[in-house]
Amino acid sequence: MFDFTGKVVIVTGGTRGIGRAVSETFLLSGATVLATYATNEVTAADFLNASDSYKEKLFLYKFDVSDYAEVESFYKLIDKNYEKVDILVNNAGIRKDSVLGMMRESDWHDVIGVNLTGTYNMCKFAVLNMMRRKSGRIINVTSPAGDFGFACQSNYSASKAGQVALTKSLSKEVATRGITVNCVSPGYIDTDFIKDLPEELKKRYKAEVPQRRFGTAKEVASCILFLASDVASYVNGATLKVAGGL
Repeated sequence: MFDFTGKVVIVTGGTRGIGRAVSETFLLSGATVLATYATNEVTAADFLNASDSYKEKLFLYKFDVSDYAEVESFYKLIDKNYEKVDILVNNAGIRKDSVLGMMRESDWHDVIGVNLTGTYNMCKFAVLNMMRRKSGRIINVTSPAGDFGFACQSNYSASKAGQVALTKSLSKEVATRGITVNCVSPGYIDTDFIKDLPEELKKRYKAEVPQRRFGTAKEVASCILFLASDVASYVNGATLKVAGGL
C-alpha cells in the first residue's frame, strides 16, 4: 500500500513482537530499517537470519534507549553512515508489574527509564536530524494503560500517559518544520509481551474487547505505516487506537 523506498527508518525494540512486525512491514515497503534492541541476542539473530533477503536494507544495533550517551553515540553513527532519519518508531518498552505499595524503586525507574526517558532520548536526536531537512515522522507506541490505569501497572501506565503528553507537546514544537509526531496505542496484542500473563487473566482481557480477540502485530504495523506515510501529512499530535474497540 505504501512505498518507502529511499527512506531510513529507526524502530526501537525492532527485533521482536510488534517491533519486528513494524520492521518487516517497512522492509517490504522498500525502506532501510535500523532495528534496535537492548539485550536479547538470540531473538535479534533469529530476526536477522529470517530476513536474509533484506540483508542490504536491515541493520541491527544493540544499545539501551534509556542511556542518553548510548543514544547520542547511535545518532552519530547515523550521521556518518546514513546521513538522515526519515522515520522514528519508538516501540521499545518493558513491564515490571507490582502493586505500588510493594513496588521496588528500581522497577519504577527501569520502566520509566525505558518507556518514557527512552522516548525523550530518541526523539531529541531524531528531531535535530529531521529539522535539517524540514521533514520527518515520529510515531510513539503507547498503550490504553495510559488512559485507564491498570492495577499493578502504575509505573507502566504512568510511562505510557507520559508518552502521549510528550507527543502532544513535541508535535506543536516541530509542526512548522515538516515533522509530525503521533502515537499508536495498541490494546491487547498477541505477542510475547502478554505471554506471561495468567490464562484466566488473558481470558478476562479478551472478554473486555468488543471484537472478542487479541490483535496481531501486523495490524499495529499497518497503522504505523499509515502515520509514517505522506497521506497522513495532516495528522499531528494524535493518538490512533488499535485496540478492537476498547
